[in-house]
Amino acid sequence: MRASSLKGTPFLKGKNMFLRPLRRQDAFGPYAEWFNDEVVCAGNGHHRFPYSREQALRYIERSHSNGTELILAIARRRDGRHIGNVALKSIDPISRCGEFAIVIGDRSSWGRGYSKEAAILLLRHVFFSLNLNRVYCGTYENNVAMRRLARFLGMREEGCRRQAAFKQNRYLNVIEYGVLKNEFVRRFGKGTQEPA
Repeated sequence: MRASSLKGTPFLKGKNMFLRPLRRQDAFGPYAEWFNDEVVCAGNGHHRFPYSREQALRYIERSHSNGTELILAIARRRDGRHIGNVALKSIDPISRCGEFAIVIGDRSSWGRGYSKEAAILLLRHVFFSLNLNRVYCGTYENNVAMRRLARFLGMREEGCRRQAAFKQNRYLNVIEYGVLKNEFVRRFGKGTQEPA
């Protein structure tokens, strides 16, 4: 199935994927299973309690009515398959900043550049359409993929919250990253073209 034949219009289009609003029907696919997968959740705060379809439905409903978060599904362009989510949370319109989060739940899509493409699309949108000035994120010290993505996006390591998380029977430091709009522009330009 081609992206253009899917119900609704993609919100942001990339070369290999597109971002769209979450839909109720997503809860009936593999989405809820991602957060019950210990491997998918090794680097995030999920997989502490079982995640149900009902919880996914509530989250999807909330994603449509919340002005302080922008939560989007990541879908492959070639077949429309929902492979993950990307979000900007805790949007502060006065300080013009927000917290970046991403998960690629479909393990068969790992290592194919989808997270980089989705992240660039979202950051271009929040910097150039929502007029934010700073995007930040925090991740576990052992989340190599997220730390690599943060650096790819031009984020600087800004600090460390010592032993701020407990996962897999050990305390972990949370590493904080941030990027300013002008730093992002220096790295990726001002264009709205699809990311390479």
